[in-house]
Amino acid sequence: MDQPSGRSFMQVLCEKYSPENFPYRRGPGMGVHVPATPQGSPMKDRLNLPSVLVLNSCGITCAGDENEIAAFCAHVFELDLSDNKLEDWHEVSKIVSNVPHLEFLNLSSNPLSLSVLERRCAGSFAGVRKLVLNNSKASWETVHTILQELPDLEELFLCLNDYETVSCSPVCCQSLKLLHITDNNLQDWTEIRKLGIMFPSLDTLILANNNLTTIEESEDSLARLFPNLRSINLHKSGLHCWEDIDKLNSFPKLEEVKLLGIPLLQSYTTEERRKLLIARLPSIIKLNGSIVADGEREDSERFFIRYYMEFPEEEVPFRYHELVTKYGKLEPLAVVDLRPQSSAKVEVHFQDKVEEMSIRLDQTVAELKKHLKTVVQLSTSNMLLFYLDQEAPFGPEEMKYSSRALHSYGIRDGDKIYVEPRMK
Repeated sequence: MDQPSGRSFMQVLCEKYSPENFPYRRGPGMGVHVPATPQGSPMKDRLNLPSVLVLNSCGITCAGDENEIAAFCAHVFELDLSDNKLEDWHEVSKIVSNVPHLEFLNLSSNPLSLSVLERRCAGSFAGVRKLVLNNSKASWETVHTILQELPDLEELFLCLNDYETVSCSPVCCQSLKLLHITDNNLQDWTEIRKLGIMFPSLDTLILANNNLTTIEESEDSLARLFPNLRSINLHKSGLHCWEDIDKLNSFPKLEEVKLLGIPLLQSYTTEERRKLLIARLPSIIKLNGSIVADGEREDSERFFIRYYMEFPEEEVPFRYHELVTKYGKLEPLAVVDLRPQSSAKVEVHFQDKVEEMSIRLDQTVAELKKHLKTVVQLSTSNMLLFYLDQEAPFGPEEMKYSSRALHSYGIRDGDKIYVEPRMK
């Protein structure tokens, strides 16, 4: 049977958490609430509700009976209402005001831009600590109203809302620790700095997938704007200048940085990217999700010195001079050719004759015998070969396996091969 196009929160709650669909059970994160049966509510003694309610994509358009909501949801602290059809903040307020212990609320992908959030409605959100408004197209006016009425808000998610600018709130939100504002259209640093003004206690700022092109701010100003910032995510931003990376050092408490997919790093190898970033950011302890160990930091800083040692003086970054002061001027690393040797000059001994030959090391023992056949005047079946490593303490080794490659013996220039006739 087709569901009606719009349903109430209470209707969906009764359907999803009826005993037939959600049997009685206990477990981590689960709670069972069976209130005393009030008059006129035949459902109330038979719904089993967890303390975390997930009612996403259920076609919810309104709240339903508020008394019913209050009776069932007194113990609920997380509520996911994402991807529904809620477009009226008054209806959202009716739900939230009857969930007194609510701490987490997800309203993503509801068309809430179609109505205005009044302060008296926003007051019902007062206890919420984590609010998700992704893809809700919530205006900055709505966000400001929420901020004024949520004194304990710690985490705010504003992704996919098509923001090109940031509108400053008339009051600062001192409680906010995490702002997730990815996948918008924020390109100018003047917009990002407004976030620092609004959220002075911000610990984590996630700006991935915004085409931010540069960080236009003095070092002193950056430190004042984000005095408590510990983590910043700039994945797939438009940063294309090393000076912008250096400016991240101005955040006095920064420990974690994410910088994948930026234009600046496209021309470098994976190893170069990580080492150059670590060397330029001396205070970070985690880069792109991976811990920076003490040994890796020293390796990266030494790599940085060698990387820039041949650059013209005007192109050498200031960090280079800091690291030279720390480690001194380093010698370039020796270039070591690790490719296997392809041939060797050896002495071939047969009876009282010695002949110096260059032999290919990719051939087999059988192929070497064919090569030696004309030299020693023996057939391959009547030929025994012995290899003598010039540094071996144990004497010659018989080369008895016809299919074994010569390079597997470790033959080098100056080694000896003895040829003897097979005894009949």
